[in-house]
Amino acid sequence: MGAGGTVTRSTLRQQIADALRDEVLAGRMQQGREFTVKQIAEQYGVSATPVREALFDLSAQGLLESDQHRGFRVHEFTVADYRAMVEARTLVMDGVIRDIFSGPPPSRAQAAKYRESLVSVRRRADEAARAARGGDLDILIGYDLRFWRELGALVGNPYIADFLHRLRVQCWVFAVPYLRSDVDVREWLWNGHPALVAAITLGEHDAVRAVIDDYNAHALMWADRLAAGNPAHPGHGGKPKVP
Repeated sequence: MGAGGTVTRSTLRQQIADALRDEVLAGRMQQGREFTVKQIAEQYGVSATPVREALFDLSAQGLLESDQHRGFRVHEFTVADYRAMVEARTLVMDGVIRDIFSGPPPSRAQAAKYRESLVSVRRRADEAARAARGGDLDILIGYDLRFWRELGALVGNPYIADFLHRLRVQCWVFAVPYLRSDVDVREWLWNGHPALVAAITLGEHDAVRAVIDDYNAHALMWADRLAAGNPAHPGHGGKPKVP
């Protein structure tokens, strides 16, 4: 917000980007949908400039594709894209876990700050798990992304945290259309967030490794299922496991 509470172009740009990202994540702006800057500007009742900037921001995040003549299009992720994203995040997370447990023990002050930060992460974990068990995708997506974002911040490397966050957003964009078409969605939503926080709190390397392995295995099992069924569109009948 600018002076006096006015909305600046910068904040408007971010607000539009956030709103459109939420639309894509929720599946309301489906993959492959095409639109122009003018259409989005009219939809939100704003000028074209912040909309154009917001759309280019989302393009840089891999959620949209831009075409000089046709406008923008929601990126369509394939099963191969999804598998590659899961494999990429697995490699990075493996390295993070290895570094954490092989490094020097934290100081007393660092340990205290770490435990304090985990209180907030634990709340996110509980809410995400509750939403997963209830099959509430809209609530789950928000809490799941916040959970991993806050957990990633504890690593202390913003580049790694941003990279992993981007991959998780893209994984959800791919997953949501399939999950919304599945009447048994609760069977396929990963809810191991609290178990991961508990393992991290205790500092148990093997327990942390086991939960992360389960998390990634769910995603890859789903990729295998989709590849085997070769669905042409969401609702083909395969039951996916969420990232």
